[in-house]
Amino acid sequence: MNEIQIRSASMKDLDAILTIQALCYTEVEPESAQSMGAKLAAAPDSCFVAEYQGRVVAYLLSLPWLLHQLLTLNSPECQLPQQPDCFYLHDLAVAPVGRKLGAGRALIQAFFTALTQAGLDVACLVAVQGSGDYWQRWGFVVQQPDAELQHKLNSYGEGVEYRVWSRESVF
Repeated sequence: MNEIQIRSASMKDLDAILTIQALCYTEVEPESAQSMGAKLAAAPDSCFVAEYQGRVVAYLLSLPWLLHQLLTLNSPECQLPQQPDCFYLHDLAVAPVGRKLGAGRALIQAFFTALTQAGLDVACLVAVQGSGDYWQRWGFVVQQPDAELQHKLNSYGEGVEYRVWSRESVF
């Protein structure tokens, strides 16, 4: 088993997810187990982990959501909207051991597959820790937030960017 394996994330992966989160996020305080667990429980069909040699080395949490709306970072609850119009890619983190193995790319491909299976054509995310160029390569374009969205973005730290991807690229 020398390849990355992608599978749906579950609550049994929460400890590994929290460990990876703590390794990767140095400019933002990591989210609580309650917050991360709420997202996992709310959207099991759009949250994934990457395993290498039987160990979780990366994760991606995404939620069916509403464009231009966000959860505040570290929100203790996660209630999905009744009629989502996009997927919100909340978090992608790859442990140092998972880098250079293609874990991030494989997780993003799983994300886009789930987006398509959900019948959605739009995705959004918050680029943190200077990751904007990375997300630009995947087609996520910076969007200017309104005042309400900016207020929620402030919880994600300094220098963050709200980015949107569309199958039609019409923004």
